[in-house]
Amino acid sequence: MNPEELLEAQSDTAGDAAVAARQEDSLDEENTLKKDFVRKVRGALEAGDNERVYELVEPLHPADVADLFELVEADERPALAKAINDLMGSAVFAELNDHVRELLVESLSHGEVADIAEQLDTDDAVAMLEDLDEHDQQAVLAEMEPEDRAAIESALSYPEETAGRLMSRDFVAVPEHMTVGDLIDFLRDGRDLANEFWEVFIVDARHHPVGSCALSWILRTPRSIALTDVMTREQTLIPVGMDQEEVALRFQKYALISAAVIDADGRLVGQITVDDVVHIIQEEAGEDVLLLSGAGDGDINEPIRESYVSRVRWLIANLVTALVGTTIIASFGGAIEKLVALAALSPMVASIGGNAGTQTMAVTVRALATNQLTRANTGRIIWREVRVAVLNGVTVAALIGIATAFFFASPKLGVVIASAVVINIITAGLAGVIVPVTLDRLDQDPAVASSVFVTMITDSMGFFAFLGLAVASGLVG
Repeated sequence: MNPEELLEAQSDTAGDAAVAARQEDSLDEENTLKKDFVRKVRGALEAGDNERVYELVEPLHPADVADLFELVEADERPALAKAINDLMGSAVFAELNDHVRELLVESLSHGEVADIAEQLDTDDAVAMLEDLDEHDQQAVLAEMEPEDRAAIESALSYPEETAGRLMSRDFVAVPEHMTVGDLIDFLRDGRDLANEFWEVFIVDARHHPVGSCALSWILRTPRSIALTDVMTREQTLIPVGMDQEEVALRFQKYALISAAVIDADGRLVGQITVDDVVHIIQEEAGEDVLLLSGAGDGDINEPIRESYVSRVRWLIANLVTALVGTTIIASFGGAIEKLVALAALSPMVASIGGNAGTQTMAVTVRALATNQLTRANTGRIIWREVRVAVLNGVTVAALIGIATAFFFASPKLGVVIASAVVINIITAGLAGVIVPVTLDRLDQDPAVASSVFVTMITDSMGFFAFLGLAVASGLVG
């Protein structure tokens, strides 16, 4: 190495070290942006010092830049995007939170949005454009190159959360008459190839996938071998209309890295890769939990109005269903007046049943989402949950019965509340399975409304069982 090359190498090394040092100043031990770093960026934005903002943000990874947009105030985001305009490439937009990206896109011109969309993979470009209103969406598409526009319009024609929206149209497919040598020469020629791929799809004359070859096989196979002799004929083909949750389950079940997507006629139209599926798994897992609670998207960047609308409707629904329990309590008003302990203990019975129902419901919704609970084993799962409920009910009932009998000096009251707890927990176990399964059979999302119905059932049964047994046993005359 000559002196000039040595100096250049030392300069590059020093530059890399400086970047690494600045990254350490911005990230903490959990690899999240430090509070002091965010404060410095916001201070520079407030002072209008765009050069300082650029200097601070430049060393960050695109994913960290995306995180920074979430950490600053909403009204500061357009100014931040303007200050680091040269850094706002496709890699940053691909990592942005949906709500944050929507705000930034609205602040850009149609031409700027089109330029960014053309740099993105098809699925990321679609995610950026699908939330725009029809007029802005068409204006952006009009600014794009015909080939890119056609690909995005095709993706937008498929329903949301399907393989058609998720798939990438950048894939490598070759005819089945090729040899390994022909394929290697084709790949080295590099004409219009996808930027990243792990396998090559082999297609027949009708463009139907007949097999696939992993790159590792291609590199280790003699050039003269025909592709049909080395390819894997067994494939997991993804229909273009398949729900993205089912796509994720296929990847998980068969340990896929990538998979071919086919249209209604069986033609190869795209591929889905595991990096896309990771996002789906995270999204679907969080979505089910939030739907169970009625919290909507649950995104802290979601506009306040949207959060309000998504949450308040389920609170109102809970209010309506709570009237059932109130009506039951009111019908036993005379008994409660005679024995005040009933009023004190009734909520406890309902609460225990509600918690038991929530546990069973969460397990059931997850089992439905992961295809562990199907029509073939529904009866067995119901019987399993009944047995678990009986064991839980007897255990909890024994504890609360003994405590009640001792505290209120009334063994009969202890037996009544213990019996009510057993009944309500068994009811909760049944409801926690049957309600989600029924909604699923009716093609409704079991995570959305299950909690409302299960809560209504457990509360109503808790009050009815406890107060009814108290009256039937002669505890109150």
